[in-house]
Amino acid sequence: MDDDMPPFGTAWTDGVPDWTVVVPVKPSARGKSRLATGVDRAALARAIALDTIAAAAAVCAVIVVTDDAEVAAAARQLGATVVGEGGGRGEGGGRGEGEGGGGGLNAAVARGVAAAGDGHRAALLGDLPALRPAQLTSALEAAASVDRAVVPDAEGTGSTLVTTRAGVPWASAFGEGSLARHVALGCAVLPVPDASTLRRDVDTVDQLAAAARLGLGPRTAALWPGAGR
Repeated sequence: MDDDMPPFGTAWTDGVPDWTVVVPVKPSARGKSRLATGVDRAALARAIALDTIAAAAAVCAVIVVTDDAEVAAAARQLGATVVGEGGGRGEGGGRGEGEGGGGGLNAAVARGVAAAGDGHRAALLGDLPALRPAQLTSALEAAASVDRAVVPDAEGTGSTLVTTRAGVPWASAFGEGSLARHVALGCAVLPVPDASTLRRDVDTVDQLAAAARLGLGPRTAALWPGAGR
């Protein structure tokens, strides 16, 4: 376990309690279809999601939106609230399937945001297995000074984190090439370093290898030998 991750059940004293982070997670049987590693894909997808959730839960309140029963049970043990994906478009500004890529993802995010209540809100992709809590904390602290913000992925075209300050209506546009759409929605691009674990999402084997060089969380590392923190 990383040195900046507190033991389960203790408060994250350097976190940001005025934030709620929503993490959408597809059912593991459908997730990470491009991640052909020779390892059980569903188990690996679940491990990646749970390492992401564990890092976020060390920082602030977390709402996980999923219909995966195993992820839901484990997320609750990590202290997260779980909301089912449900059906339809959802609330709070999520895009529909016909309005650009990622409609289902944005609807799931909007469902979680609707459950978040007042305060600052953020959506974090559930595929950041190397995420360090301190790096998420720093990004959320910076995001509190602007109405909307976004963190680009490592390739600089997608988005890993989208934020909205308290009192500002929620909007997200996740999907392929989402960074430009989020900027068009008024998101300020946060100055997160290129090598930050917050930018290294994982959809392919090469991206998983890059995340491993940063240091994987314990669940993912257990399935990817030699890649632990």
